[in-house]
Amino acid sequence: MTYHAFEELEVWKRSCRLAVTMYETLKDCRDFGLKDQMQRAAVSIPSNIAEVCERGGKDFIRFIRIPHGSAAELRTQIYIAGKVNLISESVVTQLVTELKEIARMLTGLRRSLSREP
Repeated sequence: MTYHAFEELEVWKRSCRLAVTMYETLKDCRDFGLKDQMQRAAVSIPSNIAEVCERGGKDFIRFIRIPHGSAAELRTQIYIAGKVNLISESVVTQLVTELKEIARMLTGLRRSLSREP
Protein backbone atom coordinates (compact mmCIF):
# COMPACT_ATOMS: atom_id res chain seq x y z
CA MET A 1 0.00 0.00 0.00
CA THR A 2 1.39 3.34 -1.02
CA TYR A 3 0.17 6.69 0.22
CA HIS A 4 1.53 10.20 -0.07
CA ALA A 5 0.10 11.83 3.05
CA PHE A 6 -1.60 10.60 6.18
CA GLU A 7 -4.68 12.65 5.22
CA GLU A 8 -5.30 10.09 2.46
CA LEU A 9 -5.67 7.22 4.91
CA GLU A 10 -9.24 6.16 5.64
CA VAL A 11 -8.23 5.04 9.13
CA TRP A 12 -6.98 8.56 9.89
CA LYS A 13 -10.20 10.12 8.54
CA ARG A 14 -12.40 7.78 10.57
CA SER A 15 -10.40 8.29 13.75
CA CYS A 16 -10.67 12.08 13.31
CA ARG A 17 -14.45 11.74 12.97
CA LEU A 18 -14.47 9.56 16.09
CA ALA A 19 -12.56 12.22 18.05
CA VAL A 20 -15.13 14.84 17.02
CA THR A 21 -17.93 12.47 18.00
CA MET A 22 -16.35 12.01 21.44
CA TYR A 23 -16.29 15.78 21.97
CA GLU A 24 -19.91 16.05 20.89
CA THR A 25 -20.99 13.07 23.01
CA LEU A 26 -19.27 14.39 26.13
CA LYS A 27 -20.07 18.11 25.76
CA ASP A 28 -22.47 18.08 28.73
CA CYS A 29 -20.53 15.57 30.83
CA ARG A 30 -19.69 16.91 34.28
CA ASP A 31 -17.23 14.14 35.17
CA PHE A 32 -14.31 16.23 34.06
CA GLY A 33 -11.64 13.63 34.88
CA LEU A 34 -13.12 10.85 32.75
CA LYS A 35 -14.22 13.32 30.07
CA ASP A 36 -10.67 14.65 29.77
CA GLN A 37 -9.19 11.15 29.60
CA MET A 38 -11.64 10.06 26.93
CA GLN A 39 -11.15 13.15 24.79
CA ARG A 40 -7.38 12.87 25.06
CA ALA A 41 -7.42 9.19 24.08
CA ALA A 42 -9.73 9.95 21.14
CA VAL A 43 -7.49 12.75 19.87
CA SER A 44 -4.43 10.57 20.40
CA ILE A 45 -5.52 8.01 17.81
CA PRO A 46 -5.45 10.20 14.65
CA SER A 47 -2.60 12.29 16.06
CA ASN A 48 -0.38 9.24 16.46
CA ILE A 49 -1.35 7.92 13.04
CA ALA A 50 -0.26 11.24 11.54
CA GLU A 51 2.96 11.30 13.55
CA VAL A 52 4.01 7.78 12.63
CA CYS A 53 3.15 8.32 8.96
CA GLU A 54 5.32 11.41 8.82
CA ARG A 55 8.19 9.54 10.49
CA GLY A 56 8.02 6.73 7.96
CA GLY A 57 10.83 4.26 7.60
CA LYS A 58 11.30 1.06 9.55
CA ASP A 59 9.88 2.62 12.73
CA PHE A 60 6.45 2.77 11.13
CA ILE A 61 5.62 -0.87 11.81
CA ARG A 62 6.66 -0.60 15.44
CA PHE A 63 5.02 2.74 16.20
CA ILE A 64 1.68 2.09 14.46
CA ARG A 65 0.87 0.03 17.57
CA ILE A 66 0.61 3.25 19.62
CA PRO A 67 -2.73 4.42 18.14
CA HIS A 68 -3.91 0.82 18.37
CA GLY A 69 -3.28 0.99 22.13
CA SER A 70 -5.07 4.33 22.37
CA ALA A 71 -8.10 2.78 20.69
CA ALA A 72 -8.15 0.01 23.32
CA GLU A 73 -7.76 2.60 26.08
CA LEU A 74 -10.71 4.59 24.76
CA ARG A 75 -12.86 1.47 24.41
CA THR A 76 -12.24 0.71 28.08
CA GLN A 77 -13.18 4.24 29.08
CA ILE A 78 -16.35 4.05 26.98
CA TYR A 79 -17.37 0.84 28.74
CA ILE A 80 -16.83 2.54 32.10
CA ALA A 81 -18.73 5.65 31.03
CA GLY A 82 -21.62 3.45 30.00
CA LYS A 83 -21.62 1.53 33.29
CA VAL A 84 -21.81 4.77 35.31
CA ASN A 85 -24.51 6.15 32.98
CA LEU A 86 -22.49 8.99 31.49
CA ILE A 87 -23.38 7.75 28.01
CA SER A 88 -26.25 5.56 26.83
CA GLU A 89 -25.84 1.89 26.02
CA SER A 90 -26.71 2.53 22.36
CA VAL A 91 -23.93 5.13 22.12
CA VAL A 92 -21.54 2.72 23.85
CA THR A 93 -22.35 0.08 21.23
CA GLN A 94 -21.91 2.53 18.35
CA LEU A 95 -18.58 3.88 19.62
CA VAL A 96 -17.15 0.47 20.49
CA THR A 97 -18.11 -0.87 17.06
CA GLU A 98 -16.32 2.02 15.36
CA LEU A 99 -13.24 1.63 17.57
CA LYS A 100 -13.03 -2.08 16.80
CA GLU A 101 -13.18 -1.28 13.09
CA ILE A 102 -10.46 1.37 13.45
CA ALA A 103 -8.31 -1.19 15.30
CA ARG A 104 -8.83 -3.70 12.46
CA MET A 105 -7.87 -1.03 9.94
CA LEU A 106 -4.69 -0.25 11.88
CA THR A 107 -3.80 -3.94 11.95
CA GLY A 108 -4.40 -4.17 8.20
CA LEU A 109 -2.29 -1.09 7.55
CA ARG A 110 0.57 -2.49 9.63
CA ARG A 111 0.40 -5.83 7.84
CA SER A 112 0.23 -4.33 4.37
CA LEU A 113 3.19 -2.07 4.99
CA SER A 114 5.27 -4.80 6.59
CA ARG A 115 4.99 -6.81 3.33
CA GLU A 116 6.28 -3.99 1.15
CA PRO A 117 9.93 -4.19 0.06
